[in-house]
Amino acid sequence: MCFLKQSTAQRRALILHSSIPSTILMLSIPALMMGLVQAVIPIIDGLFINNIVGTVAASAIHYSAPIIGMFNAIAQGLSVAGMAIIGQAVGKGDSNDAKAVATQLTVVAFISGLILIPLVIGAAYPISAHVNPEIADAVFICLALNALILPFSFTGAVYNAIKNANGRPEDAFIRILILMVLKIVLNALYIGVLRMGLVGAVLSTLTAQVLICVWMYYELFIKAGEDRLLLKGFRFSKPILRELAQVGLPSIISSLILNMGFYLINNEVQKYGAIVLNGTGIASNVSNLCFLLPSSFGTAVTTLVSMNVGAGNERRARKACLAGSLISAITALVMIALIVPLTPRLTILFTRQQEVLDVANSALNIYLYAVVGFGVSMVLQGALVGLGQTRIIVVISLMRVWLLRYVFILVTEKYLGYEAVFWGNLFSNYTNMVIMIVLISKVKWVSVIPSRKKEVAEIKEKAARP
Repeated sequence: MCFLKQSTAQRRALILHSSIPSTILMLSIPALMMGLVQAVIPIIDGLFINNIVGTVAASAIHYSAPIIGMFNAIAQGLSVAGMAIIGQAVGKGDSNDAKAVATQLTVVAFISGLILIPLVIGAAYPISAHVNPEIADAVFICLALNALILPFSFTGAVYNAIKNANGRPEDAFIRILILMVLKIVLNALYIGVLRMGLVGAVLSTLTAQVLICVWMYYELFIKAGEDRLLLKGFRFSKPILRELAQVGLPSIISSLILNMGFYLINNEVQKYGAIVLNGTGIASNVSNLCFLLPSSFGTAVTTLVSMNVGAGNERRARKACLAGSLISAITALVMIALIVPLTPRLTILFTRQQEVLDVANSALNIYLYAVVGFGVSMVLQGALVGLGQTRIIVVISLMRVWLLRYVFILVTEKYLGYEAVFWGNLFSNYTNMVIMIVLISKVKWVSVIPSRKKEVAEIKEKAARP
């Protein structure tokens, strides 16, 4: 409880000077819990949709996810840039600059989400026209309604980044926990009681995101405290926006490439029909539980690396990366040992259709063993984010999904059928891990984020005025 009551200054001192493994674990507990909740949310959605709405709706949601992810790439880039820039400002002890960046970040995220709404709705027409007719109408409904969620999900992404950069991941966990509770209640209302089907599934997410956005606004701009942000007299800052763009653009491209790859992979799967697509979706929902937990340590490593690099402590930043990788690998092995024996009991919770279950069980028995490679890769990527080395991540994402996975699927599909997708996941994650280990051993452990000395000096001067 003392940890939760610490000020930002106390948290900074802890991150810069305390035991690295214990600090990673302490910072990661909220992130681990948040990862658990993030993995549980689609599982809860899947239980409602598969058991009440049906296979077609579940398949459409799984197919649409990477398409929505392509538009969410902007939020991903902004949150990555925010974590790196704010974290290094906090590491230098410059709270005024950190808050200035956080305010710009929040406003830009919400406006970006608003701008994308008509683009997503427009894209829903051609995309749904080129899929299996069995799921075409459901895909259109899913994409068009999900467009309305973007401004609120964008704000949530940067809220998490701001809190994690300040070494307060427990605040991000509280947000996702509230979101999960709202989703359960609203799914029960829209799908279970009102029987609104696929429309109800998306509306439950939209309603939950709007409500949680109101709560985030209070947390960031109204609640009294040392980290409170101010909108009064707000105007866009070109130096800060330029820095966010320079650091965030590679991550935006990376996320876009990543989700485009998943979309193309889903296109390969949807050719086999709704049953195979649904079974793959069920396996993804369950395996995400295992993938998210080991990768959650990446956020803590980003915080440790960014603050220690900002404070000029290169050696401690390196140690944080190594410790985080080892902890992630151990966590992944534990998850594999726990979940693999439970596979048939977990998938049957979603459906009683044996054909769907056969696909889901086959996928899970391959997916789960890729967790170690994915977890370690995400920790190493977190270290690169902390250094501001986001351009490298673009190359890594391109290589992992397109070269190592998608090409693997295209080459082996005629021999393995749809199971080429499952084996491609395993192959790409472990090969990517080995490549990233080589890369991180050669990178310079200094910040590559450009300096804003003049802008920071002006911020300090304004803060010093009575």
